Amino acid sequence: MTIRQLLKGFEVELFTGLFSGQHVGVADAATKDLPDFVKEPDQRNLEFITNPEAEYDLLKEALLFPRRKLRSWLAPKQLTILPCSTLSLGDSKTFERSDPLNPYHDFIEATYGTRVVTTSVHINLGIENLPLLFSALRLVRCEAALFLALSASSPFLDGVSTGAHSQRWLQFPLTPEKVPLFKNHLHYVNWVEDQLLRGTMRNERHLWTSVRPNGPHRPYALNRLELRICDLITDCDLLLAVTALLELRVLSLMQDPKKLDPLEVSHLNLQELADLSDVNDVAAAKTSLDATLHHWLDGKPILCRTWIKELLEEITPLAKDMDMLHLLSPINLVLENGNQAMKWLIATSEGRPMDAVLQQSIVEMQDEETSTTKVEAIR
Repeated sequence: MTIRQLLKGFEVELFTGLFSGQHVGVADAATKDLPDFVKEPDQRNLEFITNPEAEYDLLKEALLFPRRKLRSWLAPKQLTILPCSTLSLGDSKTFERSDPLNPYHDFIEATYGTRVVTTSVHINLGIENLPLLFSALRLVRCEAALFLALSASSPFLDGVSTGAHSQRWLQFPLTPEKVPLFKNHLHYVNWVEDQLLRGTMRNERHLWTSVRPNGPHRPYALNRLELRICDLITDCDLLLAVTALLELRVLSLMQDPKKLDPLEVSHLNLQELADLSDVNDVAAAKTSLDATLHHWLDGKPILCRTWIKELLEEITPLAKDMDMLHLLSPINLVLENGNQAMKWLIATSEGRPMDAVLQQSIVEMQDEETSTTKVEAIR
């Protein structure tokens, strides 16, 4: 069986603001000048979407080029791109509308307020075979907490530490509140149609959960898996590592669905798996790599850091076969040194002011774009 890399694409949300770390909303003006960006309901963040690519060599530039473009637009205004997935130094009491005449934005503001004013990265994997897509959705839903733990980067809100590693995931309104693990495509279609009738979903896109099927005509025409749980990952090498881990896990499932599909091998039923996954996601949002999670196979407790190490061991043979092992090295650094949220919290616990910590990360984010440009120029 020939194994090919999947198509991969990203939806990346970014905050804008001052070099001091305070948020400044420019989404309406920016999207008028930069057609590759789209508005979010709140003025302080905006989004770009990359074209699907299979090769990792192309993905890094696809992630960095829009950032450089936005940064160039921001520079004359003395503004920059901000790290962190929440309003870390911002005002979460006020909703700053990007499009006051948009009725859907009316609904978002009235229903959720600034709970939705966050940034994240959504990772899309192309899977056109529907049975395999729903097998992958079940596996990734059960392991989504691990990806949140690697990406956690939102420990602050309104100038204070919240005590969580991903404040974003704790505050973001999961919609509907309870989402099952889907048995197959028909189960998903019937469930979505029922939610629309009940009004728990406003439209077919109004499914805000850790992972969901996506495609050109949801819920009927589907062609990809969308992992939505990750906080914003500003380090592109780490984002590609997380993506490679996700892809290798899904490719392993495709090789042997009966071994890795929770529907086939778990000791728990689908409702128990859905509940376990939701609890794991919250635990990872609170303490990320240090969280005690429960394995989908049997419900037994396992340390998040240990579970990620086990996954890396499991996929290593396939990673070597596909010449992808080198892509995973940033994950080992996170396991050794902590994720972004943990590093920030250590720095503030040692007495560094929060704004100074964030300002350093603003510079590091910009340096990555500059250093990559220089390397490409040398080549």
